[in-house]
Formats: sequence, structure tokens, C-alpha cells
Amino acid sequence: MKKHILLGICALGLVYSCATNPITGKKSLNFVSNSELFPSSFQQYGTFLKENKVITGTADARKVENVGLRIKAAAEKYLIYLGQGQYLKDYRWEYKLIDNKEVNAWCMPGGKIVVYSGILPVTKTDAGLATVMGHEVSHALANHGAQRMSAGQLQEIIGVGVSAATSGKSEQTQQIWNQAYGIGSQVGVMLPFSRGHETEADKIGLTLMAIAGYNPEESITFWTRMASQSSGQAPSEIMSTHPSDATRIANLKALIPEAKAMAAKVGVIK
Repeated sequence: MKKHILLGICALGLVYSCATNPITGKKSLNFVSNSELFPSSFQQYGTFLKENKVITGTADARKVENVGLRIKAAAEKYLIYLGQGQYLKDYRWEYKLIDNKEVNAWCMPGGKIVVYSGILPVTKTDAGLATVMGHEVSHALANHGAQRMSAGQLQEIIGVGVSAATSGKSEQTQQIWNQAYGIGSQVGVMLPFSRGHETEADKIGLTLMAIAGYNPEESITFWTRMASQSSGQAPSEIMSTHPSDATRIANLKALIPEAKAMAAKVGVIK
């Protein structure tokens, strides 16, 4: 009985929690609205800035700001073209350079962007930086953060269902089923889910950088440099949240003509 109730709840959740994302055109699982997510995102971003050294007034800081503004303008132009001009009305864009040797950058829901100084020697050019910032902004535009949160919640709910369904079995049987579900849901669902998000962000990011006036072919140059940064200790692709460098570069090469074509339709920012 418990099993049927939990499965019913999951089914209802799947039916009523799928929303169409305006920039991807896809229906995706999403329990979390932007009105719920953005205030928390903005607060966490503010806390992060207070706890870390923000670089201001330098050529690198100005570069991050300028490239960020062009990516923002490209996102707005693209969404207007798609007939979704109101989608970004609650965004509060910021672009901050942080003094940190880590090779990293990220964008929180609502347009809050951080670039670590450690990634600049790898981006090198404005186009390289646009590759990174366009990719990170695309995660936010496609609501990947909310989708991961929703998928995690659903994974937990189904895990409870597995436990309830095996509650009358021996302890050994329960452990086998719970372990099998944990490994299966992680390797078979959650990791491919994350890799799919990375590929989707690459595709949208190429379009944004092209509309922003940067050559999307420069993304290949950047990711080739990123691949050379690898220590050779990366996990196998099936066990990773990101596609392999070779897979990513191959995907980007295939997507570049589409990004250029879309930029020609939307119009390139001068």
C-alpha cells in the first residue's frame, strides 16, 4: 500500500511539475519557481562576495564586466527574438572577478556571475572569456540549477519508495535493493542528466557568444587549452558530471554552424 501511494505521488509530481523552458523549448522537471529560487540566489551571492576578495578597477575586472554586458545583451536579444522578452525581467545581472587561483567560473540563478582570476590565463582573449561566461549564463537561462534540485528531490522520494517496498524483506535484501537503486540512479540518471546540462549549456553558450559578436570557433581554442590543463586524473566519462574533453570539442565543432546561423537571424551586437 505504501509503495502504491509513493509511486502515485511521484507520478503526480511528474505530471504537474514539467514546465517548458523558453530558451530550450523543452519540457523539464521543475518543482522550483524563479520567484522561490532568485531571492535565495541573490542572498548567497552577496554573502559570497563579502567572504571573498573582489578585484575591481583593473584591466581584467573591466574585461569581465565588458564581456558580461555583451553576453547579457545577447541573452536579451535572443529571448526577444524567441518571443520571450519578459523572461529576464527578474534577473539582476552582476559580473564579478574574484581573486582565486582556481580555474573556475559560475553563474547563479538570476544572472549572478563570478569569474575566478585563475581561469583568465586559460581564457586569454575576450572570445575565450565569452565562451566561459556564455556557457555559465546558459546554465541559468535553461534553469539547470532548479532542474537538478527537482531531480534530487525526486530521487530522494523514489528512494523512500524503494525502502518502503522492501520493508518486509530481510535486512540483506533491503541493503541490496537500496544499494542497487543508489548506484543505478546516480550512474544511469543523475550523471547523464548533468552531462546533458553541460552539452545544452555549450549549445546555448555558442549562440550567445555569436550574437554578442564573438567568433564561436574560438570556443574550440579555449576548450583545447582547458584540456591541456588536465592532470590526466579525470574520471571516465560515464562516472563524470561533465562530458570528456574530446566529446565536448566534437560536439562544439558540430554546433558552431548552427550558432552562426542563429546569430545571423537574431542579429549580431556591434
